[in-house]
Amino acid sequence: MSNDLPLPVFDFADRPDYAEFVQAANTGRRQPLQGFDADYVDIVDYIVRCTHKIWEEKAVGLIYTHYAHNALVHLPSGGTIYGRETVVRNTLQNQAIWGDLRAYADDVIWGGNEDEGYYSSHRHVNTATHTGYTEYGPPTGRKIFYWGIADCLIRRNLIVEEWLTHDGVTILRQMGYDPVALAKRAVLPATTHTHGELDRLPTGQQYPTFLTVPDANDNPQAFIAAILQNMWNARLINMVREHYAPNHVAFVPDARKLYGHGDYENFVITLMACFPDLALNIDHQCVLGDERRGFRVATRCTVQGTHEGYGPYGAPTGRRISMIMISHHTVQGGKIVGEWTVFNEFELLKQLHGQIGEGHAL
Repeated sequence: MSNDLPLPVFDFADRPDYAEFVQAANTGRRQPLQGFDADYVDIVDYIVRCTHKIWEEKAVGLIYTHYAHNALVHLPSGGTIYGRETVVRNTLQNQAIWGDLRAYADDVIWGGNEDEGYYSSHRHVNTATHTGYTEYGPPTGRKIFYWGIADCLIRRNLIVEEWLTHDGVTILRQMGYDPVALAKRAVLPATTHTHGELDRLPTGQQYPTFLTVPDANDNPQAFIAAILQNMWNARLINMVREHYAPNHVAFVPDARKLYGHGDYENFVITLMACFPDLALNIDHQCVLGDERRGFRVATRCTVQGTHEGYGPYGAPTGRRISMIMISHHTVQGGKIVGEWTVFNEFELLKQLHGQIGEGHAL
């Protein structure tokens, strides 16, 4: 299962160097791109080079030609900002903090077409030096290194909607801060939060749905979806040993690199112990690849849960969390062999420990 394209496009399965993108610019379309700037040859080229232009070449003004005027940007905590002028402001403020930021494209998994819009899931690894002021204090001069994933919906050269998440807790630790202490200083929006029962289970006292896991080579997207639903919502942790390779490697928040079944099982169980009603909803997926080279599947989820258990986030607070989680899975030989799962643990900590507006409860 893969995109049926009339012409070849850049594919990160071949690990292209950035110089290849530069050399290909203005050489003609390799993929239908109605309304896109002439220098872009395909959607992967668009995502990689417009990110480079704006962030590393500091052509911030290109946001006006690459974001819709009413663009929606969904933040890691689940909040949303509106309009490209806000994107310009946030970009300038971030560039003032990280003077030498480098955003290295590690993969772009995509789907869609020029008529309905292209959807891209752009995994990047970032390096920078903390040379500017933040709300937490003056420059520390420390180096940072962290993972991030940005999902975008693009039409006619314009990003109309974007979903962002990155390893925020790693950034703060590398800057020398205590993320929990900073989270306790955070002031959450003074809005009333009321929460009903999470829709992890069918109504009443029924048991969860157990999905049949299809063959990975026949439908890799459904393969990943069934594993995620069974593991996270139905609590079938045995999915790990059944469908993950023994030498599976996973990159997860707090700069952790997990090896094999045992590490990954502990990661899943620890989150469930902290949030016993944890529920995962799959919001979008796309897939690239073939049986010979393997498949790469991007999955964006909304994760919710109530903090009722002890664990790495401190004593139970009884608060509800909601966050964006984006995963990239590599599937070869019918097994998951690699994974990058990114959610912002600092935003999670703020939801658990931040100060609530007077007269309101989270």
